[in-house]
Amino acid sequence: MNIRILKESDAKLYQEIRLSALKVNPEAFGSTYEREVDFSLETVKERIKPTKNQFILGSFNDSGSLAGIVTFKREDNLKANHKGNVFGLYVIPERRGQGLGRSLMVELIRQAQNYNGLEQIRLTVVSNNDSAKKLYKSLGFKVYGIERNALKFNGKYFDEVLMVLEI
Repeated sequence: MNIRILKESDAKLYQEIRLSALKVNPEAFGSTYEREVDFSLETVKERIKPTKNQFILGSFNDSGSLAGIVTFKREDNLKANHKGNVFGLYVIPERRGQGLGRSLMVELIRQAQNYNGLEQIRLTVVSNNDSAKKLYKSLGFKVYGIERNALKFNGKYFDEVLMVLEI
């Protein structure tokens, strides 16, 4: 397993796993497969390009395919740039339960700590995703709120748990 920041050259692999995530666990993401399936490779390249405030980590199998992804984005507003956000943690079903999500999050936290002035990392997780909540709590994230009916998919509402890690 090799975890590293994705580059534009990883766009095709990223798009494949991202679309898979949106199909396999549509309730867990703010976006939809229908929205992203038509993204051009150029759009995906721009989306995953590392910037001074954002990176996407990928975990690669020995075969070179992506087994997991997670996004970090620091707030760019002057009054909010002490905060960063985690988005889109996803591990392919056949690699779940093997510590890959933990490894991705540990590396994300390690990388984020290099951002001068960053004080907290925030995330949201669908309230019925017990395994993800357990993972985040084990890494030191604390619940600071619940957004009721945060997501609506196929006529069903999902609450999101708001969590923060002080660094």
